[in-house]
This record gives sequence, C-alpha cells and structure tokens, in this order.
Amino acid sequence: MPRQNFSHIDTWVFDLDNTLYPPRFRLFDQIEKRMVDWVMGTLGVSKAEADRLRSTYWALHGTTLAGLMAEHNIEPDPFLEHVHDIDFTVLEPDAALAGHIRDLPGRKIVYTNGSAPYAEQVLKARGLSGLFDAVYGIEHANYRPKPEAAAFDAVFKRDNLRPETAAMFEDDQRNLAVPHAIGMRTVHVAPEAHTADHIHHHTVDLTDFLSQIK
Repeated sequence: MPRQNFSHIDTWVFDLDNTLYPPRFRLFDQIEKRMVDWVMGTLGVSKAEADRLRSTYWALHGTTLAGLMAEHNIEPDPFLEHVHDIDFTVLEPDAALAGHIRDLPGRKIVYTNGSAPYAEQVLKARGLSGLFDAVYGIEHANYRPKPEAAAFDAVFKRDNLRPETAAMFEDDQRNLAVPHAIGMRTVHVAPEAHTADHIHHHTVDLTDFLSQIK
C-alpha cells in the first residue's frame, strides 16, 4: 500500500493536463488543433508543416512553445492565449477527487506547462477550485518548460518547496526525472506504466491512488 510511502509528505504537487483529469476527455486535442492553427498563421507554413513543428518542438524542447521561442523568437503570451481558448464544458466535475485532494495533509499546488489562467479554468470545470494553495503556470518558470531543471527550480523556489517532503504527480514521465533527482516522491499518472528509476509509483486512476494514502 502506498500510504506508508507518503507519511513524510507535506507538499503535494500536481501537474494539470491528463493528470487532474483523465485523458478520455481529450482536452489536449483541442489545444493541439489551435497550436497548429497558430503556427500556420504566424509562420506562414502549411497545416502539415505546422503539425510537424508542433510535434517536433514538443519532443526536442519539452513544449511546442519552448521550441517556437528558441527557433523563431516568438512572444509567448499571444500563443498561450490563443491555444488555451477552448471548450472546457467537455470536462466533468469529480467530487471524489476533490474530496481526496481536500483531505491531503499540508500544502497542495498545481504546476503546469500551460498558463495559470488556463489551469484555473480547468480546475473550475473539474470542481477543484479553491482546493490548491497555489497554481503555477509556465509564466512562473520564465516560460521555460518542464522537464528543464531551471523550470522546476524557478517554481519551487517561488513556492519555498522542500523537495524531501514533497510529492509530484505527473502524466509525462519525462517530467518526473528532476523531481526524483532533487528528492521528491514521484507518481506517474498514465494509462500505461513506464519503468524507470525516477518513477516511484504508477497509477491509472489518480482518485483511487489518493484514496489509498489518506
């Protein structure tokens, strides 16, 4: 049982997309479409090329935004505003998840590679508003993305987080390497398990997992 592995935790860090809601809602499908539209319009490339750049930059730089900033010197805020202008009504509230997060001892924060305003809208649609002590977006990491160590450093210093008493919940296994390296407990939230030294736990169901560590 995972309960004993979390007895020392007083700070709970949650990624947002595909972590605080399950992948079946396919919210990122909307975001990816708007990314492609933005890249097409801004760089003047075809839809196929825009989609290739979106995927390539995500793989090489951690986020499409980071790649666009590095390769094309774009301003981040217009991009973030455009890609996050989506339909949030596809999400559903999760009272059970809200209850388990509320019952966690200590400080609860959200840290996403999206923007903080976007995160707040997701939390509202999921019935999770008001449960977190802080919500950090990529703007709080100087627009550097997870999995970069500098991104984690910027956000965790802002939060005064102590890694040795903190846990990180994340769907992208790449983004758990730095938290593990600095001493955090790591939980991979994803349909399929990924075996790696930097992953302490895996779950397909965050709500069920949290119910076991109360």
